[in-house]
Amino acid sequence: MTRRELLIGAGAGALGVLLVSCTPEPAPTRTPTRTPTPLPTTKVPTPAASMRSEWATDPFSRGAVSYTRIGVQSATRQTLAEPVQGRVYFAGEATDVDNPGTMRGAIHSGESAAMRLRATVEAGERIAVIGAGLAGATVAADLADLDVEVTVFEARDRVGGRIHSEIDDDWPLPVQLGGWLVGADDDTAALAETVELATAMWRSAEGAIEPPVNAPLESAIAAAQALPADVSLTEALTATGADPEEPTLAALLAYLATTTGAEAEKLSAWFPPAMPLAAAQGFIGDLTAFVQERLGDAQLTLSSPVTRIAYDDSGVSLRLGTGESTSFDRVVVTVPLGVLQREGIEFAPPLPFAHRGALNALGMGHIETIWLRYDEPFWDTEATIWHVVGDQQSVDGGLVLENTVAVRTWINLLPVTGENLLVGIVGGDDAETFAELKEEGALLSALTSLELFLPSAATG
Repeated sequence: MTRRELLIGAGAGALGVLLVSCTPEPAPTRTPTRTPTPLPTTKVPTPAASMRSEWATDPFSRGAVSYTRIGVQSATRQTLAEPVQGRVYFAGEATDVDNPGTMRGAIHSGESAAMRLRATVEAGERIAVIGAGLAGATVAADLADLDVEVTVFEARDRVGGRIHSEIDDDWPLPVQLGGWLVGADDDTAALAETVELATAMWRSAEGAIEPPVNAPLESAIAAAQALPADVSLTEALTATGADPEEPTLAALLAYLATTTGAEAEKLSAWFPPAMPLAAAQGFIGDLTAFVQERLGDAQLTLSSPVTRIAYDDSGVSLRLGTGESTSFDRVVVTVPLGVLQREGIEFAPPLPFAHRGALNALGMGHIETIWLRYDEPFWDTEATIWHVVGDQQSVDGGLVLENTVAVRTWINLLPVTGENLLVGIVGGDDAETFAELKEEGALLSALTSLELFLPSAATG
């Protein structure tokens, strides 16, 4: 079957940013400013160009990654992955028990959904996949050898979903606005070219400090898992004598939020996330191209949000944002948890109580990034991962500016790529606020957060 790219429906438009989803709401335009507008005078030079994500406000994602709330069992994700009447299947990182909130989880969930389908489908069936992100593309790839017709519906005008490698002539590398960091031993690093990010620097206003260790978190989790009821990571830390407000530990928890999308006070101690990474790998290749390749010869329908799924024993009917309806034998839903929680897709009849309960039980977290390109570097360190410890510096002599957000984690790509690129990452509640900032506010937040990394600020 030859790929057909059908552009259905006006108003769905283009989005500029992280994993795939479909919703009837109109898509926002991508952040229009790539060269910064004039800012208040800051100690950190204004970059030649910047680009940022806005996943929290993106109607096709409504957040970045799922997380496990306090009191929620890990099996809740397995419940969400269960097929409904053999007609409606679910995939996406939120349905993966072992690797939720990760690219690996998205891929594994697609493999699991495809395996369930292979055990059920008959020759000649028509399968709809909602979402052309990692999960949806994996489903399409794993069904490619069957005698079935696969159609992938994508709400955006591009593939990739919450994976988004923005290619721009003004940038020397693809700008990764979505998922792009993985663990040092993560097998998803084979998807595209990566660089090793193995040297970290933790800096406060007093200078460089010793890197924090995960031991307080690990001890708190071990103690909490012996309790009769689940508690938050914050409560678990306090119960074991740690102070979550202590600057170094607070910085570690802020780093944890850049991978989980949530504050420690919201995360389960019984089913905790992976611990903060001492080293990581960063994709510098085109991840979107990988997704495109995985879609293969599946029929691809872009700019086509699905607003309603009706299902019964005979099949499923999809209604698109244009009002058009089309029928299939089965459907795989890979839209992000945040969209499903906001009823971006109507199900008729409603999903079973177990599925609705699972959707409401899990949390949707926020992670945002901002990329800065400089003609000349203002920094002189070879460290590739930077962390801000303590209060944020600012342009007005040390007071935190209003309408700014502290960007406490930075990736320095100069040592590993030779390019003058810095990538700021913010997670949790701060990320949600960051996404709502106007372009000038987001850039000002980034620059003020970088003051500790000026050579003149280094005292150790």
